[in-house]
Amino acid sequence: MKSIKFIALFLVAFLALSGCSNEQSNTTQLTQSNSYKTGDEIELTSIIGSKATIVRTENGFKLKDSDKILMIDIFGTYCAPCQKEAPHLMDFQLKNADKFMIIGLIHFEDVNDEYVLENFSKKYNAYYFIANSKENSKIIDQILNDINYNRALSIPFKVVLKNGKYQSLSDNLNGTVVGNKFYLGEVSTNIISQDIDKILNEN
Repeated sequence: MKSIKFIALFLVAFLALSGCSNEQSNTTQLTQSNSYKTGDEIELTSIIGSKATIVRTENGFKLKDSDKILMIDIFGTYCAPCQKEAPHLMDFQLKNADKFMIIGLIHFEDVNDEYVLENFSKKYNAYYFIANSKENSKIIDQILNDINYNRALSIPFKVVLKNGKYQSLSDNLNGTVVGNKFYLGEVSTNIISQDIDKILNEN
């Protein structure tokens, strides 16, 4: 009985650290015909109807007419680590709205905006910008291609961009290569805050 409890606890801890996996791997290689071109503008509509436009840069994305740091959070409403960190991300967004914006991209599920609002935003106080668009998959494929991420994608998965360039981030899993261009799995707002401060000081 003790061994069963130990295994169960281990699995919970593993999922919390590493994120929610999916059988779908990032085998999509964008061709020149379906990749974004520098200067392309992608208008996104949030689940509550607000608008945000991101612009394709030479090797990344940026917010249109803004120099704010952009975090793109790839997540799913069903994902336990995504649910757990959502209220903390909301709090961080509110405290840093003058220099920072989160755009959440729903992935790995086919749900409508009302479902996301009722079962994620309201439930976990996640009122930052969440896009539930058909464009999400193309944006995500472009991001993974940009940073040469060739493994199976697990969520939550985040990238941070400043001036259209992907930023090097802290190792939030204690064991991956330092200087990754992504956060994999749940990440604390303490780590995010330290990285944002570092990015602002360097740019």
